[in-house]
This record gives sequence, structure tokens and C-alpha cells, in this order.
Amino acid sequence: MIQSFFNSSNPIFSLSLPNLLLFLLGGLLTLSYSPFHVWFIPFITFPVLLIASLNSPNAKQAAKYGFVFGLGWFSFGLSWVHNAISDFGGLPLVFSLLLMIMLASYMAVYPALVSWLFHKSQSKFSLFIIAPIWLAVEYLRSVIFTGFPWLSIGYSQLTSSLSGYAPIVGEFGLQVIVMLIVCLILISLQLASCKIKSADPSSKHSTSIRKPQTLALSAIVIIFISGHLLSNYQWNESNNKHVDLALVQGNITQSMKWQPENERPTMLKYYELSSPHFDSSDLIIWPEAAVPRIEPSANRFLTDIDKRALDSNTALITGIVDYQKVTTYAFNNVIALGKKNAQDTIGDYQYLNSNRYSKHHLLPFGEFVPFESLLRKLAPIFDLPFSSFNRGDYQQDNLIANGINIAPAICFEIAFPKQINANLTNDTDFILTLSNDAWFGDSHGPWQHLEIAQMRALEFAMPVVRVTNNGVTAVIDPQGNIAASLKQNIADVLTYKLPLSESHSFYKRFGNTTTLVFIVLLCGFLIVSRKRNISAQ
Repeated sequence: MIQSFFNSSNPIFSLSLPNLLLFLLGGLLTLSYSPFHVWFIPFITFPVLLIASLNSPNAKQAAKYGFVFGLGWFSFGLSWVHNAISDFGGLPLVFSLLLMIMLASYMAVYPALVSWLFHKSQSKFSLFIIAPIWLAVEYLRSVIFTGFPWLSIGYSQLTSSLSGYAPIVGEFGLQVIVMLIVCLILISLQLASCKIKSADPSSKHSTSIRKPQTLALSAIVIIFISGHLLSNYQWNESNNKHVDLALVQGNITQSMKWQPENERPTMLKYYELSSPHFDSSDLIIWPEAAVPRIEPSANRFLTDIDKRALDSNTALITGIVDYQKVTTYAFNNVIALGKKNAQDTIGDYQYLNSNRYSKHHLLPFGEFVPFESLLRKLAPIFDLPFSSFNRGDYQQDNLIANGINIAPAICFEIAFPKQINANLTNDTDFILTLSNDAWFGDSHGPWQHLEIAQMRALEFAMPVVRVTNNGVTAVIDPQGNIAASLKQNIADVLTYKLPLSESHSFYKRFGNTTTLVFIVLLCGFLIVSRKRNISAQ
């Protein structure tokens, strides 16, 4: 049994790791994500965490190791959240830091739970039990309190050979592959330690160690080579259509965005940036809440844009907030103006028409406030403008603009592949994500957000068009590569002729089913192996 290899009497597995080292190793994971892309870091840091968990004197100490590791992971990785809290939350520095620590501590509970469960199960199952444990805990992280699956380890492999598996198993399945490789690394390290301890390297004992070590290392090599080969497979097929895009990045300062005196100048800025592109583009796209008026109050402006787009044989998509006075419902919307279908001679837009998308997955504290009757009174961070939205439906019709079928996702929603997949159809031409990352300044937050969008493109073998207020506005091809982009913090328009294609992504068809079937089979194998060992004893 593999667990027999992991004995605390072996030097490499009896390390007493100081908490500071685990904290720093967790923080080091930040470099594996965008914009750094040092993809191999998880294969250094996670083996150390699992070694510490295995050799903890008890499960409580193992959980502490996991918590400290997670605290470093999310304190560094989510440090960009502090920009929003300190710059726009209206709190003194000490309180904004306290909120940041509370967020990182909450997130650290999940790796702590992984370490606790791993330690508890080590005497019963083999090392590979970490894969189902990890996946179960990460699933909880993606659903509890509406979910916050940011910095999931699958994203760290976007630029590695393992990314070739994404169109088959998605980011969810990539987490399993990472953990399986971590297990194989640990086995190789333990066997190497046993060989070093052997007095005679040519002895029968040393020879018996060499074979499983070779198998473990060979398995790692095969996994990476297979991923590389899969990355060369074409999961999409051209349909000989394209769309001329004009993506408008207004670069509106967040502190000015919702001030009444800046409403008209903001709308005029977007119109003036777009004006040269009406006659040359099939589709003009503005970012999330680009129009800083609620939709009923912006009716005249929207009607004028609708007519201009129609006269130019084009369409314009924009984010806008809608507040319905009769129902008192508020929605974070995406609407289409101008031509709905290429042959149309009249505009399709009217208030509350069906050709719109309402955000479903709302951001806690940003778009809804849990326990709001209590929290809104405590500090401005809990009473930001437009932080009390209603949810749109989980599954909505594609937005249609100038004959193009589009699956929208607003900001945070792009991190939820299951929801994206629920809104894809055989007619969907591309995924559109609108965002406003001005909250996060010149941090790595917007780059992590872009990386998530790249993973969605790779999973579904479908273009993703990302339009933001201040960057990173980009077009992502079906292989997850950035085909074109704008620099951050500038007002500009990105024009791009986007080739359209039909996706044959395995993940698009089956979602997480493949990964779940594998996990069930792995658990069955681990249970059978345990029973056989008990019988042999």
C-alpha cells in the first residue's frame, strides 16, 4: 500500500515546518496565476503542505497547517480586494486591513479542511484519497455563500501542457490532475529517500524501490506529454463566418462614475469613441454599466443610439442598470440596440423587451448585502451604490445583435463554468463578458479575471470577448490565447475581425460529468484496496 511509504521515521517526511514557511509557500502560489504564469509552483508548494499534514501529530495540527498555508495563499492572491475596500469603502486603513484579513481567513478554512480530512484518512486509504477530498472541498468553496472559486488551482495550469485537458475535463478536472501529479511527486520523493537510506544501492531492497519510482516518474511524464498532444487537437471547426468588432474601453474613474454631474459626459464619451466605428463594425460593445443612468431615465439616449446603429447597419451592446419603479426590482443588465437580425429595417430596442440579459450570479457585498438591515448601518463599504440587485434567471436566451448569437456573463459570472454552459446553445457564436475592474486599480486582480475568461474559452473551444471599463479589454480565441487586447487605464477602441466557428468541446457537451465519474471510480478503487489489505492482514 502506498500509505506504508509515508512513515514519520523517514527524514523527508518528518520535517517540522514553521508556520511562517507554510505561510510564505501559500503566498508563493500567487505567482502561478496571471500575470506571472509560473505554472510549476503548485508542484512545489502542495507536496510540502501534504507532507506537513501527513506528519502532524493530530488532525487539529494538520488543519492548522492547512489554514496557515491558505492564509498566505489568499492574503497575497486576493490582495487586490484591498484596493476596493480602502479606496471606495470609506473605512480607515486599519479597518480595511481587518476586513481583508477576515476574507483571507474565511478562504483559508477550505485548505484547512483539506488538511484535516487528509490526515484523518491517511491510515485508511492511500495517498490518492487527496483527489476526491480536494475536489469535494473546492466544490463547497464554489457554492457556499453563493461561491467564490477565485484562485482555483486549475487556472494555474493555463500556460502549461496540462491545459490540453481543459476542453475535456474543464478547470474542475484540471484540479484533479494537479493533485494526482502532486501524489506521484510525493511517492517519488519518498522512494528516493528510501534509496538514499539503503546501505547497498545494488541490493534487492533498492531494486524493488527503483521500479515503483520509475513508474511514478513515468506517469508524470506521460500526463504532461498527453496534455501537450491534446493541446494540438482542434476542438472547433470554422463555419466561414466572422464578425467585425469594436470594443470600447471608456476608462471612467470609478470615484466619478456615479456622480450626477458626470452622467452626461460619460455617455457622450462612449458615444464619441464609438462614432467612427458605426459604419465599419458589425457590433460595437460597451462594458458593464457603461451608461451611468438607470435604463428608464436613459430612454432618449438609448433610442438615439438605437436609431444610429440601425441606420449604420450595425448593433451596439451595452451594460446598464435597470430599476423598475412598479416592482422596485433592480437588475444589472446587458441590452442590445440597433439591428437584432441582419435583415431588420426597424430597431428592436424598447424598454423591458426580451432581447436582454440580467445578471444572475451576484457578487456578495458588491451587488447584494447579506444581513443588509444590520450591515448597511456599519460602514460605507456595506452601502455602495447599486448594491441591492435582484437576480436574473439562471438560464436565459442568448442575446441577439445583428444576427450574432451571444451568451453574456457579467463580471463575476465568468468564474462559474456550469452557469456559462447552461446558457450556451448550438447557435451561440461567442461568449461575452462585460466588467468594470476599476475597483481594483493597478493590481493583479484584473489579470486574474482575464485568466478566468481565457479558461472559459479553452474549456468550451469558443471565443470569449471581454470588454471592461479600464482594462483588460481583450478578444480570446478558442484555444484560450489572447488574440488582441488594449492596455489598461486608457480610453481606446479595440477593433478586431473575429472568426466564428462551431465548438466540439467535450466539456461543453458533458460538463463535469467526466471528472465526477473518474472520482467515483477512484473512490471505489481505494475502498476495494483497503478491504483487500484488511483481508490480507
